[in-house]
Amino acid sequence: MEQITVTRYTPADRAEWEAFLHRCNNATMFHRQAFLDYHAPGKFEFHHLMFRAGDRLVAVLPGGFFPDRPTEFWSPVGASYGGFVAPDLPFAMCLEIVDAFLDYGRRQGWSDAFIIPPPIIYARELNQHFEYAMLYRRFGFELHYISHAIPLVRGERFLDYFDKTARKSIRKILREGILRVEESEDYSTFYDILLENKARHGARPTHTLDDLERLRQLVPEHLRLLMVYAQDIPIAGSLLFLTNERVVLCFYNMLRYQYEHYRPVYLLMYEIVRRGYAEGYRWVDIGVSQDTKSPDPMTPSLSLIAFKERFDSRGVLRTTFHYRFGT
Repeated sequence: MEQITVTRYTPADRAEWEAFLHRCNNATMFHRQAFLDYHAPGKFEFHHLMFRAGDRLVAVLPGGFFPDRPTEFWSPVGASYGGFVAPDLPFAMCLEIVDAFLDYGRRQGWSDAFIIPPPIIYARELNQHFEYAMLYRRFGFELHYISHAIPLVRGERFLDYFDKTARKSIRKILREGILRVEESEDYSTFYDILLENKARHGARPTHTLDDLERLRQLVPEHLRLLMVYAQDIPIAGSLLFLTNERVVLCFYNMLRYQYEHYRPVYLLMYEIVRRGYAEGYRWVDIGVSQDTKSPDPMTPSLSLIAFKERFDSRGVLRTTFHYRFGT
Protein backbone atom coordinates (compact mmCIF):
# COMPACT_ATOMS: atom_id res chain seq x y z
CA MET A 1 0.00 0.00 0.00
CA GLU A 2 1.27 3.47 -0.86
CA GLN A 3 2.11 5.66 2.11
CA ILE A 4 -0.57 8.14 3.12
CA THR A 5 0.55 11.76 3.20
CA VAL A 6 -1.32 14.68 4.77
CA THR A 7 -1.38 18.28 3.55
CA ARG A 8 -3.32 21.30 4.72
CA TYR A 9 -5.96 22.58 2.33
CA THR A 10 -5.30 25.88 0.56
CA PRO A 11 -7.61 27.90 -1.69
CA ALA A 12 -5.68 26.54 -4.67
CA ASP A 13 -7.10 23.09 -3.81
CA ARG A 14 -10.73 24.20 -3.96
CA ALA A 15 -11.66 22.72 -7.33
CA GLU A 16 -10.03 19.40 -6.50
CA TRP A 17 -11.75 19.27 -3.09
CA GLU A 18 -15.21 20.03 -4.50
CA ALA A 19 -14.84 17.55 -7.38
CA PHE A 20 -13.61 14.85 -4.98
CA LEU A 21 -16.77 15.08 -2.86
CA HIS A 22 -18.86 13.81 -5.78
CA ARG A 23 -16.90 10.53 -5.66
CA CYS A 24 -17.25 10.07 -1.92
CA ASN A 25 -19.46 7.66 -0.04
CA ASN A 26 -20.48 9.97 2.79
CA ALA A 27 -20.13 13.55 1.53
CA THR A 28 -22.76 16.15 2.45
CA MET A 29 -23.31 19.84 1.80
CA PHE A 30 -21.58 20.53 5.14
CA HIS A 31 -18.29 19.27 3.70
CA ARG A 32 -18.31 21.71 0.81
CA GLN A 33 -16.00 24.70 0.80
CA ALA A 34 -18.87 26.58 -0.87
CA PHE A 35 -20.98 25.98 2.26
CA LEU A 36 -18.23 26.93 4.72
CA ASP A 37 -17.69 30.19 2.84
CA TYR A 38 -20.79 31.68 4.46
CA HIS A 39 -18.82 32.32 7.66
CA ALA A 40 -17.23 35.73 8.08
CA PRO A 41 -13.43 35.72 7.64
CA GLY A 42 -11.67 35.13 10.94
CA LYS A 43 -14.65 33.58 12.74
CA PHE A 44 -12.82 30.24 12.82
CA GLU A 45 -9.29 29.14 12.04
CA PHE A 46 -10.00 26.58 9.36
CA HIS A 47 -7.45 23.81 9.05
CA HIS A 48 -8.87 21.39 6.50
CA LEU A 49 -6.81 18.32 5.62
CA MET A 50 -6.26 16.31 2.44
CA PHE A 51 -4.97 12.73 2.43
CA ARG A 52 -3.17 11.22 -0.55
CA ALA A 53 -1.90 7.80 -1.49
CA GLY A 54 0.91 8.76 -3.81
CA ASP A 55 -0.62 11.43 -6.05
CA ARG A 56 -4.15 10.16 -5.57
CA LEU A 57 -6.54 12.03 -3.25
CA VAL A 58 -8.23 9.39 -1.07
CA ALA A 59 -9.88 11.37 1.77
CA VAL A 60 -10.51 14.87 3.07
CA LEU A 61 -11.25 16.13 6.58
CA PRO A 62 -12.82 19.57 7.06
CA GLY A 63 -12.11 21.19 10.41
CA GLY A 64 -10.18 23.71 12.43
CA PHE A 65 -10.18 25.60 15.70
CA PHE A 66 -12.46 27.80 17.78
CA PRO A 67 -10.79 31.08 18.80
CA ASP A 68 -10.78 30.22 22.52
CA ARG A 69 -9.49 26.64 22.02
CA PRO A 70 -6.43 26.92 19.78
CA THR A 71 -5.07 23.40 20.40
CA GLU A 72 -8.38 21.49 20.03
CA PHE A 73 -8.99 20.35 16.47
CA TRP A 74 -12.69 20.05 15.64
CA SER A 75 -14.23 18.46 12.57
CA PRO A 76 -16.43 20.25 11.80
CA VAL A 77 -16.29 23.86 12.83
CA GLY A 78 -19.10 25.99 11.49
CA ALA A 79 -21.16 23.06 10.19
CA SER A 80 -23.31 20.19 11.42
CA TYR A 81 -21.13 17.29 10.26
CA GLY A 82 -17.47 16.78 9.50
CA GLY A 83 -15.39 13.63 9.76
CA PHE A 84 -13.31 11.74 7.23
CA VAL A 85 -14.91 11.95 3.79
CA ALA A 86 -13.86 9.31 1.29
CA PRO A 87 -15.01 6.84 -1.33
CA ASP A 88 -16.00 3.36 -0.16
CA LEU A 89 -12.47 2.42 0.95
CA PRO A 90 -11.15 -0.86 2.37
CA PHE A 91 -10.54 -0.94 6.10
CA ALA A 92 -6.74 -1.10 5.85
CA MET A 93 -6.63 2.23 4.01
CA CYS A 94 -9.06 3.85 6.46
CA LEU A 95 -6.79 2.79 9.32
CA GLU A 96 -3.77 4.23 7.49
CA ILE A 97 -5.62 7.53 7.03
CA VAL A 98 -6.56 7.71 10.72
CA ASP A 99 -2.95 6.94 11.69
CA ALA A 100 -1.67 9.62 9.32
CA PHE A 101 -4.10 12.11 10.90
CA LEU A 102 -2.91 11.27 14.42
CA ASP A 103 0.76 11.59 13.41
CA TYR A 104 -0.03 14.96 11.84
CA GLY A 105 -1.82 16.17 14.97
CA ARG A 106 1.09 15.16 17.19
CA ARG A 107 3.53 17.04 14.98
CA GLN A 108 1.26 20.11 15.15
CA GLY A 109 1.19 19.97 18.95
CA TRP A 110 -2.57 19.51 19.23
CA SER A 111 -4.02 18.55 22.61
CA ASP A 112 -7.31 17.03 21.43
CA ALA A 113 -9.26 16.09 18.34
CA PHE A 114 -13.07 15.98 18.16
CA ILE A 115 -14.65 14.31 15.13
CA ILE A 116 -18.38 14.42 14.30
CA PRO A 117 -19.11 12.29 11.21
CA PRO A 118 -22.50 12.21 9.53
CA PRO A 119 -24.84 9.51 10.86
CA ILE A 120 -24.80 6.28 8.91
CA ILE A 121 -28.01 7.16 7.01
CA TYR A 122 -26.04 9.75 5.02
CA ALA A 123 -23.77 7.13 3.43
CA ARG A 124 -24.42 5.74 -0.05
CA GLU A 125 -23.03 2.37 1.06
CA LEU A 126 -23.24 1.38 4.72
CA ASN A 127 -19.62 1.36 5.83
CA GLN A 128 -18.23 2.26 9.28
CA HIS A 129 -14.57 1.52 8.63
CA PHE A 130 -13.48 4.98 9.77
CA GLU A 131 -15.51 4.76 12.97
CA TYR A 132 -13.97 1.42 13.87
CA ALA A 133 -10.47 2.63 12.92
CA MET A 134 -10.90 5.57 15.31
CA LEU A 135 -12.13 3.30 18.10
CA TYR A 136 -9.26 0.87 17.49
CA ARG A 137 -6.82 3.76 17.87
CA ARG A 138 -8.48 4.59 21.20
CA PHE A 139 -10.69 7.50 20.32
CA GLY A 140 -13.36 7.77 23.00
CA PHE A 141 -16.90 9.02 22.87
CA GLU A 142 -17.41 12.62 23.92
CA LEU A 143 -21.17 12.76 23.35
CA HIS A 144 -24.00 10.86 21.75
CA TYR A 145 -27.06 12.77 20.59
CA ILE A 146 -30.27 11.08 19.53
CA SER A 147 -31.61 12.20 16.17
CA HIS A 148 -34.74 10.97 14.48
CA ALA A 149 -35.17 10.20 10.81
CA ILE A 150 -38.07 8.97 8.68
CA PRO A 151 -37.25 6.14 6.24
CA LEU A 152 -38.73 6.84 2.80
CA VAL A 153 -39.48 3.20 2.04
CA ARG A 154 -43.26 3.07 2.50
CA GLY A 155 -44.23 4.18 -0.97
CA GLU A 156 -47.17 6.43 -1.70
CA ARG A 157 -49.12 5.01 1.26
CA PHE A 158 -46.61 6.39 3.77
CA LEU A 159 -49.38 8.16 5.68
CA ASP A 160 -50.72 4.78 6.81
CA TYR A 161 -47.53 4.35 8.87
CA PHE A 162 -47.93 7.61 10.80
CA ASP A 163 -49.62 7.18 14.18
CA LYS A 164 -53.37 7.57 14.64
CA THR A 165 -53.22 11.19 15.83
CA ALA A 166 -51.01 12.27 12.93
CA ARG A 167 -53.15 10.45 10.35
CA LYS A 168 -56.37 11.92 11.70
CA SER A 169 -54.94 15.46 11.89
CA ILE A 170 -53.45 15.40 8.40
CA ARG A 171 -56.55 13.96 6.76
CA LYS A 172 -58.69 16.62 8.45
CA ILE A 173 -56.33 19.38 7.21
CA LEU A 174 -56.38 18.03 3.66
CA ARG A 175 -60.16 17.61 3.72
CA GLU A 176 -60.90 21.12 5.02
CA GLY A 177 -58.51 22.86 2.63
CA ILE A 178 -57.86 25.83 4.94
CA LEU A 179 -54.07 25.38 4.87
CA ARG A 180 -51.74 25.11 1.92
CA VAL A 181 -47.99 24.51 1.59
CA GLU A 182 -45.89 26.39 -0.94
CA GLU A 183 -42.23 26.55 -1.76
CA SER A 184 -41.15 30.09 -0.92
CA GLU A 185 -38.35 32.61 -1.26
CA ASP A 186 -39.67 34.70 1.63
CA TYR A 187 -36.84 34.08 4.06
CA SER A 188 -37.53 37.31 5.92
CA THR A 189 -41.03 36.27 6.99
CA PHE A 190 -39.81 32.78 7.85
CA TYR A 191 -37.04 34.28 9.97
CA ASP A 192 -39.58 36.33 11.93
CA ILE A 193 -41.40 33.09 12.75
CA LEU A 194 -38.09 31.47 13.66
CA LEU A 195 -37.20 34.29 16.07
CA GLU A 196 -40.63 34.07 17.72
CA ASN A 197 -40.20 30.32 18.23
CA LYS A 198 -36.71 30.53 19.65
CA ALA A 199 -37.60 33.42 21.97
CA ARG A 200 -40.43 31.34 23.38
CA HIS A 201 -37.81 28.82 24.51
CA GLY A 202 -35.23 31.39 25.60
CA ALA A 203 -32.93 30.68 22.65
CA ARG A 204 -31.57 32.23 19.46
CA PRO A 205 -31.33 30.62 16.01
CA THR A 206 -28.05 29.09 14.89
CA HIS A 207 -28.10 31.35 11.83
CA THR A 208 -28.80 35.02 11.34
CA LEU A 209 -31.00 36.12 8.46
CA ASP A 210 -27.84 37.36 6.73
CA ASP A 211 -26.35 33.86 7.15
CA LEU A 212 -29.35 32.27 5.43
CA GLU A 213 -29.28 34.81 2.62
CA ARG A 214 -25.58 34.15 2.16
CA LEU A 215 -26.18 30.39 2.02
CA ARG A 216 -28.85 30.97 -0.61
CA GLN A 217 -26.26 32.71 -2.74
CA LEU A 218 -23.50 30.15 -2.17
CA VAL A 219 -25.34 26.82 -2.27
CA PRO A 220 -28.89 27.49 -3.53
CA GLU A 221 -29.27 23.91 -4.73
CA HIS A 222 -29.06 22.70 -1.12
CA LEU A 223 -31.76 24.95 0.42
CA ARG A 224 -35.53 24.73 0.16
CA LEU A 225 -38.05 26.73 2.15
CA LEU A 226 -41.62 25.45 2.59
CA MET A 227 -44.23 27.79 4.06
CA VAL A 228 -47.72 27.02 5.36
CA TYR A 229 -50.46 29.57 4.72
CA ALA A 230 -53.91 29.90 6.24
CA GLN A 231 -55.63 31.75 3.40
CA ASP A 232 -52.80 34.24 2.72
CA ILE A 233 -51.36 34.41 6.25
CA PRO A 234 -47.97 32.68 6.70
CA ILE A 235 -48.30 30.62 9.88
CA ALA A 236 -45.47 28.07 9.74
CA GLY A 237 -42.43 27.02 7.76
CA SER A 238 -39.66 24.50 7.37
CA LEU A 239 -36.18 25.23 6.08
CA LEU A 240 -34.84 22.08 4.46
CA PHE A 241 -31.21 21.32 3.75
CA LEU A 242 -30.89 18.93 0.81
CA THR A 243 -27.70 17.50 2.24
CA ASN A 244 -26.92 14.90 -0.41
CA GLU A 245 -28.82 12.58 -2.75
CA ARG A 246 -29.99 10.43 0.18
CA VAL A 247 -31.09 12.73 2.99
CA VAL A 248 -33.34 15.76 3.43
CA LEU A 249 -32.59 17.50 6.73
CA CYS A 250 -35.31 19.57 8.43
CA PHE A 251 -33.02 22.18 9.91
CA TYR A 252 -35.78 24.47 11.19
CA ASN A 253 -39.45 23.50 11.66
CA MET A 254 -41.30 26.53 13.08
CA LEU A 255 -44.84 27.84 13.59
CA ARG A 256 -46.68 30.87 14.91
CA TYR A 257 -48.18 29.55 18.12
CA GLN A 258 -51.39 31.58 17.84
CA TYR A 259 -52.19 29.26 14.90
CA GLU A 260 -51.15 26.06 16.66
CA HIS A 261 -54.75 24.80 16.69
CA TYR A 262 -54.49 24.37 12.90
CA ARG A 263 -51.62 21.88 13.45
CA PRO A 264 -49.57 23.27 10.55
CA VAL A 265 -46.47 21.24 11.51
CA TYR A 266 -48.44 18.06 10.81
CA LEU A 267 -49.10 19.31 7.31
CA LEU A 268 -45.42 20.26 6.91
CA MET A 269 -44.27 16.77 7.91
CA TYR A 270 -46.74 15.19 5.50
CA GLU A 271 -45.57 17.42 2.66
CA ILE A 272 -41.85 16.97 3.41
CA VAL A 273 -42.17 13.18 3.39
CA ARG A 274 -44.36 13.21 0.28
CA ARG A 275 -41.92 15.38 -1.65
CA GLY A 276 -38.86 13.53 -0.36
CA TYR A 277 -40.24 10.17 -1.51
CA ALA A 278 -41.33 11.57 -4.89
CA GLU A 279 -37.87 13.06 -5.49
CA GLY A 280 -35.99 9.85 -4.68
CA TYR A 281 -34.51 10.62 -1.28
CA ARG A 282 -34.06 7.79 1.22
CA TRP A 283 -34.45 9.57 4.55
CA VAL A 284 -35.91 12.70 6.13
CA ASP A 285 -33.70 13.70 9.06
CA ILE A 286 -35.80 15.65 11.58
CA GLY A 287 -32.90 16.53 13.84
CA VAL A 288 -31.63 15.95 17.36
CA SER A 289 -34.03 15.51 20.24
CA GLN A 290 -32.20 16.81 23.30
CA ASP A 291 -33.47 18.67 26.35
CA THR A 292 -31.48 21.87 25.86
CA LYS A 293 -32.30 23.11 29.36
CA SER A 294 -30.70 20.11 31.08
CA PRO A 295 -27.14 20.43 32.44
CA ASP A 296 -26.42 17.04 30.85
CA PRO A 297 -26.31 17.71 27.08
CA MET A 298 -27.22 14.07 26.36
CA THR A 299 -30.56 14.30 28.18
CA PRO A 300 -33.32 13.31 25.74
CA SER A 301 -36.44 15.40 25.31
CA LEU A 302 -39.03 12.68 25.74
CA SER A 303 -41.93 14.86 24.59
CA LEU A 304 -40.08 15.89 21.42
CA ILE A 305 -39.13 12.28 20.69
CA ALA A 306 -42.73 11.16 21.17
CA PHE A 307 -43.88 13.85 18.73
CA LYS A 308 -41.34 12.82 16.10
CA GLU A 309 -42.30 9.16 16.46
CA ARG A 310 -45.81 10.09 15.31
CA PHE A 311 -44.34 10.33 11.78
CA ASP A 312 -42.79 6.83 11.56
CA SER A 313 -39.33 8.11 12.55
CA ARG A 314 -36.44 6.04 13.90
CA GLY A 315 -33.70 6.92 16.37
CA VAL A 316 -30.30 7.59 14.78
CA LEU A 317 -27.12 8.32 16.76
CA ARG A 318 -25.07 11.45 16.20
CA THR A 319 -21.73 10.76 17.86
CA THR A 320 -18.73 12.91 18.73
CA PHE A 321 -15.42 11.01 18.81
CA HIS A 322 -12.64 12.40 21.04
CA TYR A 323 -8.91 11.71 20.98
CA ARG A 324 -6.47 13.06 23.57
CA PHE A 325 -2.94 13.41 22.19
CA GLY A 326 -0.15 12.38 24.51
CA THR A 327 -2.20 9.84 26.45
